[in-house]
Amino acid sequence: MRRARDQGGPGTLTDELVPPEITDDQAPDEPLAELAARYQLHPSSARPSVFAYAAQLWERRHFIVGFATARNVAMYTEARLGQLWQVLTPLLNAAVYYLIFGIILDTSRGVPNFLAFLITGIFVFNFTQRTFITNSRVITDSLPLIRALPFPRACLPIGYVIIELEQLLMSMVVLAVIVLATGEPLTWYWLLAIPALLLQAVFNVGMGLFLARLGSGADDFSQLMPFIVRAWMYTSGVMYSISTISTLRHHPTISYILQINPAAVFIDLIRNAILATQRRAAPGSKPYNARLCDLYYHNDKLVYNSAYCHATVTTPQLWLWGAGWAVVALVIGFVFFWQAETRYGRG
Repeated sequence: MRRARDQGGPGTLTDELVPPEITDDQAPDEPLAELAARYQLHPSSARPSVFAYAAQLWERRHFIVGFATARNVAMYTEARLGQLWQVLTPLLNAAVYYLIFGIILDTSRGVPNFLAFLITGIFVFNFTQRTFITNSRVITDSLPLIRALPFPRACLPIGYVIIELEQLLMSMVVLAVIVLATGEPLTWYWLLAIPALLLQAVFNVGMGLFLARLGSGADDFSQLMPFIVRAWMYTSGVMYSISTISTLRHHPTISYILQINPAAVFIDLIRNAILATQRRAAPGSKPYNARLCDLYYHNDKLVYNSAYCHATVTTPQLWLWGAGWAVVALVIGFVFFWQAETRYGRG
């Protein structure tokens, strides 16, 4: 047996340092798999079960919130106006859309208080739009962090949803001021915006996880995403009311499909919560009257509104669709992302 002084001191290297040899009589009698199971040893790169993975995410909830808050603060530090851009960006978009769709194209026909209607739609859709675009490239943009630290990779997509949610909450303060300034009353209905936003946030988390995995395997996917969400915006009633389009009056199936798409559902839920004019003019809010409904679609003076027409999708149905979209997106997105947990950061 070699003496310690022949092996070199601590922190030194020597050619005489050799790993100890294990003879056959020193090897364990039981198979290595059973030995590892007895001592509860697991491969460091093994994927945990789906429930264990969810538990790991819950244990790191403070890290996720802290990460999101820090990134949110640092996002605009180099800009002269700083965090104000979180509010200015959707406001500038609203001004452009109001000029094009409200004044030039006159899509405000049949929509009372179109300014508040438009800004609400833009602010709410912007939450989902930014989440989709950001999470489609979150894995590739975070490769140094993924390769440096061990943590559940789902922390990243969830963190970026929280970033966008924090920005939306700041924008909602400005939205509330604008809505009140346009003459909308402050009522108890406003509290319904809270569960509507929570459902939208859950939906965004699920879809963010789903898109994060797709984007991790295709670098060009994130380049395509802005075009997809832009087309989605034009079919979700952000700048117009789907339920009041005269050409869809005789195509209830198409109107129904457009109104139950996730973006339209969450936008309508929040509009119905904070805009009293939207609730009063929504189809089905008054007893059906064929004559008044017909006058609404053919009277250019807009003396009548669509409240006397049949509702294609009622408000209770919107809540059911919103909850359904949130649950389905979360379950599918979480499982889909978890299945590739061990592949993120490779290559």
